[in-house]
Amino acid sequence: MLIDYISQYLEYLEIECGLAENTILAYRSDLYSLSEFLVKNDIDEINNIYRLQLNLYIKNLYDKKYTPRSITREIASIKGFFNWLSINDYIKHNPALAIEQPKLPKKLPKVLSMKEINELLDKDMNIIEKAILELLYASGLRVSELTDVFIHNIDLNARYIRCTGKGSKERIVPLGKKACISISKYLKERDYILKKYNIKSKYCFIKENGKKLTRQDVYVFINNLGKNINKDISPHTIRHSFATHLLENGADLRVVQELLGHSNVSTTQLYTHISKKRLKEIYFSINK
Repeated sequence: MLIDYISQYLEYLEIECGLAENTILAYRSDLYSLSEFLVKNDIDEINNIYRLQLNLYIKNLYDKKYTPRSITREIASIKGFFNWLSINDYIKHNPALAIEQPKLPKKLPKVLSMKEINELLDKDMNIIEKAILELLYASGLRVSELTDVFIHNIDLNARYIRCTGKGSKERIVPLGKKACISISKYLKERDYILKKYNIKSKYCFIKENGKKLTRQDVYVFINNLGKNINKDISPHTIRHSFATHLLENGADLRVVQELLGHSNVSTTQLYTHISKKRLKEIYFSINK
């Protein structure tokens, strides 16, 4: 049955490829959706799946108004799955080889100016919120990297944080003085919470009840904070701003790549386009 092969593939991605939990969940969602579509069309044998059926599935995604980015992700999941089936000789032909990806519109990510970042940092926040914002802007961490940071992976004396990014790749990111001060204050509050509830936690960031801070908690906090300056922002906006401000102030592209944990420098190069765009906006605002 198709679902059995999907389960084997997901196990392969987790154990042998070491992909992150969120990535595995995305693959599972995409492939289960494909399986349901095929079963409804009386196809449950992998060697009875042809390009026509896959194209019909993708057409179905368009009909459901999926965005080009979501469809691109689904196609990537399908290609990866059928490539694995082919390599392991589970199928006689690979129906996903010739599937075309939709063209994605080139969209530059939103960034905040240094003035706007400083406005955010000046807003009233509790101790953990201040530590989170300072850390996000000082390190450019992804929100999942921040919530998954272990307490023993932060060294405030040496001023660095060790985090695990996509593909379970570890990297060390230096921390600024202000971030270290805010985190130090938060850690005292953290110790108080753990003693209060007589519990232990390996995670650095915990909630007032002692439970691990979630990605959604951080999203809500950052989004609400952005409303104070009339901006619709997320934790990734802070990450984008971190990278853009580094490049605008002369940082080397390869250094920024390492700090962000990008496997390919072409991903980091996107921020150079943002910098050029911002320079043009500043120039023309002055020379109207």
